[in-house]
Amino acid sequence: MADEMAEQPDVLARLVERAAEVRATGAEVVPVDLAACAIVARGSSDHAALLGQYLLEVATGRPVALASPSVQTLYRAPVDYRGVLVVGVSQSGATSEIVEVVAVLRAAGARTIAITNDPSSPLAEAAGSVIDLGAGPELAVPATKTVTATLLAFVLLAEGVSGRSLVSSSDLADLPGHIAGVLADEASVARAAARLTDAGQLVAVARGYLLAAARETALKLRETSGILAEGWSAADLRHGPVAAIGAHVPVLSLRAAGPAADDTERLESELAARGANVLRINDRADADLPLPAGVPEPLANIGAVVRGQHLARLVSLGRGIDPDQPLGLNKVTQS
Repeated sequence: MADEMAEQPDVLARLVERAAEVRATGAEVVPVDLAACAIVARGSSDHAALLGQYLLEVATGRPVALASPSVQTLYRAPVDYRGVLVVGVSQSGATSEIVEVVAVLRAAGARTIAITNDPSSPLAEAAGSVIDLGAGPELAVPATKTVTATLLAFVLLAEGVSGRSLVSSSDLADLPGHIAGVLADEASVARAAARLTDAGQLVAVARGYLLAAARETALKLRETSGILAEGWSAADLRHGPVAAIGAHVPVLSLRAAGPAADDTERLESELAARGANVLRINDRADADLPLPAGVPEPLANIGAVVRGQHLARLVSLGRGIDPDQPLGLNKVTQS
């Protein structure tokens, strides 16, 4: 896990170099009369897909849904997907459920594209077009470099599909260096991890684009250390679940400069008033886990996810657990 985390600046740099190619692939596959988009994914890929959902809807002005694979695999519902762009996401490209759904929706009229780390995988064959993450072999069970590459791929795909620029070329060029800086800051992560070593539960909270990072961070903590961690929207947390938050439940709050930041910051104050142990991941100098300043919100997820990976690894080690061998997990989940 540590080795593959360290590869992320280089993986992202290679994908940045191919930005025009990825955008062109998106532009080529989008239906002429785009009605909607749907994304098919599970696990960490589903968290990256959440960012894709936000970006594609904002960029295209069309509805975007995270597909429910059981509609096709269990209920066998006939659905008309003409005019719909379907994005299948799987780092291995071997999850049979995702492959099946993409194939069924393609037959139902969708234009389909796969985001995968294996361009010769069953998913790549099932889809009409492929975005190759080019991350190299990922052997650790906790996915790291393929997750951050998928987040960047969604930024570029949304730009290609919509013909709109979401981030500047200079922001893209700076991204690998920013991530290298995040990885180099071990001191703040060690301090934060020490506050979570004995935690039995945890809530990661964000709103808007950063919700993808909150849910992925919760998963990383859950699968590596066994903490019962959940990722919530700041808005949804207020609708009932906040009643379970107190001094015994640490909170990770994730935000970056953008429309969602103020509401998440208000929630931090509300939770602190309840006695919660709030750890802040944001782009301010006084954050517990600082993010690079000035990074546009669509890219801020990547630094936040890396922070979450680092934190999960150190918490796991602090609890005497090998993060490379999570209990009961395999690298590829077939269904």
